[in-house]
Amino acid sequence: MPDREIILTPEGYQRLKEEIEYLSSVKRDEVAERIRASRDFGDISENSEYDDAKNEQAMLEADISQKQERLRNAIVMDADAVSTETVGVGTKVTLREAKSDENVEYTIVGSVEADPASHKLSNESPVGMAIMGHKPGDKVKVNVPRGSKTFTVVAIEKA
Repeated sequence: MPDREIILTPEGYQRLKEEIEYLSSVKRDEVAERIRASRDFGDISENSEYDDAKNEQAMLEADISQKQERLRNAIVMDADAVSTETVGVGTKVTLREAKSDENVEYTIVGSVEADPASHKLSNESPVGMAIMGHKPGDKVKVNVPRGSKTFTVVAIEKA
């Protein structure tokens, strides 16, 4: 499946394992029960409940398969090997936006763990790609959907 690396933190790897376990046990059982219950509604050839449950089962199995493939191909970061010399996956970086002069902190993670609302930026996102490899004091121009922004890398620490 993957043509690119799937980078996970140890926490992200564990979370993905737990999610697969939940989907493979609890969720699979729930869907199987829906299928059993929908058979009681009569002829399955004209039973929308049955069709919905079978569709849900197919989507669940595809999701489980995709997550298992990610897990098999994941490169789990060694937290001890993360350098704070430059911005990289596994670092927490403080940036100062030039126009607003406000600081913002981001944790740089692999694309699977990205969650911008929690300030977890993918190393493949526009901001993530632009700041990768930079050191404190570096100015970085980032093309964003509404134009461009200039950031200064203020600090780097282990996430």
